[in-house]
Amino acid sequence: MAELLLEIFSEEIPARMQVKAVNDLQRLLSKALTEAGFEFADIQGFAGPRRLTCVIADLPIKSPDVTEERKGPRVGAPEQALAGFLRGAGIASLDDCEQREDKKGKFWVAKLHKSGRAATEVLTEIIPQIMADFPWPKSMKWGFGNFRWVRPIHGIVCILDGRIVPFEIAGIESGNQIFGHRIMGPGPFTVSSFANYRQQLEGVGRVLLDADDRKAKISQQISEICNQNNLALVQDNALLDEVSGLAEWPVTLLGQMDEGFLDLPAEVITLSMAKHQKYFSVKDAKSGKLAPNFLVVANLDAPDGGRAIAKGNARVLSARLADARHFWDTDRGQTLESRIDALKDVVFHQKLGSVYDKVMRVAELAKQLAPLVSADPKLAERAARLAKADLTTQMVVEFTSLQGVMGRYYALADGEEKAVANAICDHYKPQGPTDEIPTDPVSIAVALADKLDTLTGFWAIDEKPTGSKDPYALRRAALGVIRIVLANKVRLKVSEQLLSFFHDRLKVHLRDSGIRHDVIDAVLSPDADDLVAIVDRVQALSRFLETPEGEQLLAGTKRAANIVKAEEKKGTEVSGNIKIALFTEPQEKALYEALQTARDKASKAITGEDYTAAMAALAPLQGPVDAFFDAVMVNDDDPAIRLNRLRLLSGIREALAPVADFDKIAG
Repeated sequence: MAELLLEIFSEEIPARMQVKAVNDLQRLLSKALTEAGFEFADIQGFAGPRRLTCVIADLPIKSPDVTEERKGPRVGAPEQALAGFLRGAGIASLDDCEQREDKKGKFWVAKLHKSGRAATEVLTEIIPQIMADFPWPKSMKWGFGNFRWVRPIHGIVCILDGRIVPFEIAGIESGNQIFGHRIMGPGPFTVSSFANYRQQLEGVGRVLLDADDRKAKISQQISEICNQNNLALVQDNALLDEVSGLAEWPVTLLGQMDEGFLDLPAEVITLSMAKHQKYFSVKDAKSGKLAPNFLVVANLDAPDGGRAIAKGNARVLSARLADARHFWDTDRGQTLESRIDALKDVVFHQKLGSVYDKVMRVAELAKQLAPLVSADPKLAERAARLAKADLTTQMVVEFTSLQGVMGRYYALADGEEKAVANAICDHYKPQGPTDEIPTDPVSIAVALADKLDTLTGFWAIDEKPTGSKDPYALRRAALGVIRIVLANKVRLKVSEQLLSFFHDRLKVHLRDSGIRHDVIDAVLSPDADDLVAIVDRVQALSRFLETPEGEQLLAGTKRAANIVKAEEKKGTEVSGNIKIALFTEPQEKALYEALQTARDKASKAITGEDYTAAMAALAPLQGPVDAFFDAVMVNDDDPAIRLNRLRLLSGIREALAPVADFDKIAG
């Protein structure tokens, strides 16, 4: 076994592309080697600002020899057919073949022996091909060739067991020399193994190879700086991922910003820092308010400890925040109400009209939904009319992710009621599985109206999601409705045209929360349109099946169902009235009476939406069911008694039907 080390060294790779790129490189290299007959346990990949690296610790020096059999024509076939078979198999004569026989007669078989290939030979072929076909979302040419890569390549290291694997790509020959940090440890350095490669890279090269190590270093530095200065980090995991892909040797520095900008909305400051400058925002540890500081991740150890870098970044930040202040001051010169007509020029969808048209629909729907969620209809309508007005503000044009957030600030500045302003901010929520859910009644009404209008509209023009494609985020909108409805116990009836789609989304939501799919299917009937009632029943059933009584009752019902199904397949008509007069065993009567009691109690509990009580009504069935199977022979010699007992077993399913379809639950 040998160790393969591959590094592709280039100009800076965009941080957003690095993870996918190294995963693609691992996948393509693994696939190509496997198809060439090589077996190995694992492949490691590392991505950074200027390099993609892969290492395989246990690659065979040579692929195994292979013996294949190729079936030829029948014995006695024409000479022309035999000659074609020999040519195709690459053998000289039939002396190198053997005869086999099957039902159709004797035929020729050629045994082909292929010697394994050296790993070096295979790698010189597959790596250039992988790089030529690499699936970058964007790539570029440089120099005079046609080869494309995300950025110009400066070097390729490819060594197998310490020896160079020779090939050339875009005029660059593979070798065993690496380059470190652009300033602090440029190199080149000669490497002989992955351990030596990493040691030199992270030592004299001043480059942290692993993105996780870079993130850990940044996090540790942030923690130390915050502790020393009584600050608290404004958490931003996406920004942490990004800056770890920007710096090969991350050094976190504390910068000072102009305190005069702190009167801007906090969201504007933190977003401007993160989006434009890649800075982390910090708060005062005691007050929880934004501090006049920022954290910037530099890419070197500066001789002055980073003071000049911090000052330079502070000047750039001041310019950015000055722009934000201009937007803030300009936007407040016009009320949200006065901006509504401008939405007529903003297209929502060609077939669904402008954003203004949508706003008018949502406002009417929010007013109708308001009583369902105990909201003031006038406030719900008002909030819905203003909800999209901030789309025409300079601040939202610059920072689109602040839509709604800025609307709330502008509404408060206009003197709107707090519930209206909050609803403007909250009506987009939840936008993801971890996003907050609106809880204020007015916010709930507007958020539901906005999402339901979107779903209804796109269904009306037949723009439904297909497969993995969902360009209008309709699955997210439906999941948002589901989360709002369930969290706030809103008794909203889903429209018939959207019911199947909501059922699919509800299944995903419940499975993500740990509910078994078969339990969901047992409760979810095609016409069930009350999401709260569905979930309450599913959760009650799930809890019941986890009890000993539930487990044993399920086993008994499965046994009964299997017997009934077997008879139905034979053509036996099992349905019909049970005749008490035909009972010959006390266990028959006990089961019959238990079924009547359980069905009545469960149905009454279901009607009253007391699903826990419905499950409790089923629990006493476990004993009579088990006793019946212990003492009663279903296949009695008397056909009438036998049929009556089958109908009694069928009655178990009927008694459970008001609660759930137990046939769909895995036993």
